[in-house]
Amino acid sequence: MINKSNKLHLGCGTDIRQGFINLDSVKLPGVDIVHNLDKFPWPFKDNSFEYIISISTLEHLENLIKVMEEIHRICKNNAIIEIRVPHFASLGAFKDPTHRIFFSYYSMDYFTKDFDYNFYTKARFNIIERKIIYGSVFKIFQGISNLFPKIHEIILRKFLPVQDLYFKLEVIK
Repeated sequence: MINKSNKLHLGCGTDIRQGFINLDSVKLPGVDIVHNLDKFPWPFKDNSFEYIISISTLEHLENLIKVMEEIHRICKNNAIIEIRVPHFASLGAFKDPTHRIFFSYYSMDYFTKDFDYNFYTKARFNIIERKIIYGSVFKIFQGISNLFPKIHEIILRKFLPVQDLYFKLEVIK
């Protein structure tokens, strides 16, 4: 185990970040730890991290509930998790044959304490922020979509080419 940092970059690929433990399933230049994130437990002690970033990684994994439980386990209380994933209605979500999980604006609700269907797991997070993200041409619609996310998820996503979702979570222990 590398005692380099209390920050973890999950599925870093070639995006190597200084001050982070960079983890990927492939041994690329700059990757500190090679590990398949579908294999549990991950090679970290409980309560190891204060910050985790995951960009375009979670959609490739088999079981979001187990992944979020593992993130919860390896994080300290109040740790911050930043996640970016393709929105389920984006072209990027379905064109990549390695994508296994699809996300909506409301996907992380299942891990909050007050959600009606949170009985699948005991891992709890506060949603600090979440955003619907459009590509540069349609960015003008981003503000309205984030003011009215339910309207976006039901109607607008059918007409506007949404790209990604961003979640900023806080670990609750």
